Amino acid sequence: MKAKTLALVLILLTAALLAGCTPGSGHYDTNSPAGFLTGIWHGWIAPVSLVIGLFDNTTRIYEPNNTGWFYDLGYYMAIIGGFGGISLTRNKLKRKEVHQVYVETRSS
Repeated sequence: MKAKTLALVLILLTAALLAGCTPGSGHYDTNSPAGFLTGIWHGWIAPVSLVIGLFDNTTRIYEPNNTGWFYDLGYYMAIIGGFGGISLTRNKLKRKEVHQVYVETRSS
């Protein structure tokens, strides 16, 4: 029971921390736009921002006050690298399992 409570507290704490860093929160303006590293962060938390945005009209998945091309580069690097990296890992594991089954059947 304690492990479930601890897990719930950690999930809620993580969600609160991520919600404070979402795009469109008013932290950035035209004098201080979001840059490359902020774009990477916003790309990583885009799925979380999307869910939060369903309940909060001020939260977006993309910061409108940004530096332009450099913010976009960081954002898309995080989106492609984050989700693409997961699929590459899965494909590698799947190929390894198929190869292992093939080796086992040949040796039998």
